[in-house]
Amino acid sequence: MKRLSDVKRIGYGAMRLTGPGIIGPPADPDEARRVLQRAVELGVDHIDTSDYYGPYVVNDLIREALHPYPPELVLVTKVGARRDDDGAWLPAFAPDEIKSAVHDNLGRLGVERLGGVNLRFMDGDDGGFEAQWTVLADLRSQGLVGDLGLSNCTPEQVKAAQDIAPVAMVQNAYNVAHREDDEFVDALAEQGIYYVPFFPLGGFSPLALAAVDGVAAKHGATHMQVALAWLLQRSPNILLIPGTSSVAHLEENLAAGRLVLDADDVATLDAIG
Repeated sequence: MKRLSDVKRIGYGAMRLTGPGIIGPPADPDEARRVLQRAVELGVDHIDTSDYYGPYVVNDLIREALHPYPPELVLVTKVGARRDDDGAWLPAFAPDEIKSAVHDNLGRLGVERLGGVNLRFMDGDDGGFEAQWTVLADLRSQGLVGDLGLSNCTPEQVKAAQDIAPVAMVQNAYNVAHREDDEFVDALAEQGIYYVPFFPLGGFSPLALAAVDGVAAKHGATHMQVALAWLLQRSPNILLIPGTSSVAHLEENLAAGRLVLDADDVATLDAIG
């Protein structure tokens, strides 16, 4: 079965296929299903999701739109959190909650094996997680999970996890304007660990956005395409999962894979960070 190491570098993040605040159903469920179907038609072979998007809404849509899944499609989920009735993000981090969450994702997506599972840390969480990671390692040894990863994590947490089971991927916030993880990206590349940035265009200042827009105008591209292209050229271990609820925007995001930035472009964008 296909592994994360075999996927194309631009996948699809399904979080936005919900209502406001990542809660409830999307305004147009048919369009949401079309986005998923179009992504696969265009060759996307890596979809990032979670039961707590909606909650449950996104995984239900994925199954409705794509099941039975093409054999090349890798589904990656996240565990370690839940949502309350007001939409707040709360920890669901006990070992039994981790195990239940994996089985819930398997059942809701309608698969016997998940391509990958990320253990998500809440902001500021620096406590122990060996029991939770051991649960995921056991599920991996049972063939229920392919690759394991950490989300919202530190280098120290990756090192601790590696002593129990291999870390295949890290999901952290990172983009051309917010590069606190620069050294982390490089260290992971040396270890053969993928880095999957979220918020690829999040929190840009007006000056930073103006610089990105300048490069975009030069190439007849959008600022989002430039931001994605910079990430692809930043390091070969970066995999992208841009999300959208629009077919047109999906197609724009995937076209970023054909955009080649020259040395002047990269210098301009590097100066933002």
